[in-house]
Amino acid sequence: MKRVSIYTDGACSGNPGPGGWSAIIMYGNVEKEICGGEEYTTNNRMELTAAILALEALKEPCRIDLYTDSKYVKGGMTGWIDKWLTNNWKNADKEPVKNKELWMRLIEAAGRHEIQWHWIEGHSGHELNERADQLARSQCSKK
Repeated sequence: MKRVSIYTDGACSGNPGPGGWSAIIMYGNVEKEICGGEEYTTNNRMELTAAILALEALKEPCRIDLYTDSKYVKGGMTGWIDKWLTNNWKNADKEPVKNKELWMRLIEAAGRHEIQWHWIEGHSGHELNERADQLARSQCSKK
């Protein structure tokens, strides 16, 4: 199984407002950047979209180290999802989970792979996280 590293980020101007997402996908010496945006969205939706589209871009199951500066994405995938599923997509406050359709899509995309989820502090000088941030922010202005 191929070993892949992915760095993702999402951005939003206004939150909600114009948003962008990006991912840097690395396998061996091969590196690919993907990015896009939406006219009216939230930062959390863009963070989720970045992870989803990065995983969906892979053509076969892989072992993945996925790096994100989103505690929302990492926390959801490593801790909250099981409770949400048990509680019929209700959060700890008994409210419907926001962005359910994106979480469902992320669960499906992640299910094909073996993933280690890593949190990186945003804007801390990590080269690939900073690059992913710049790519995501560049997509906000295109909307």
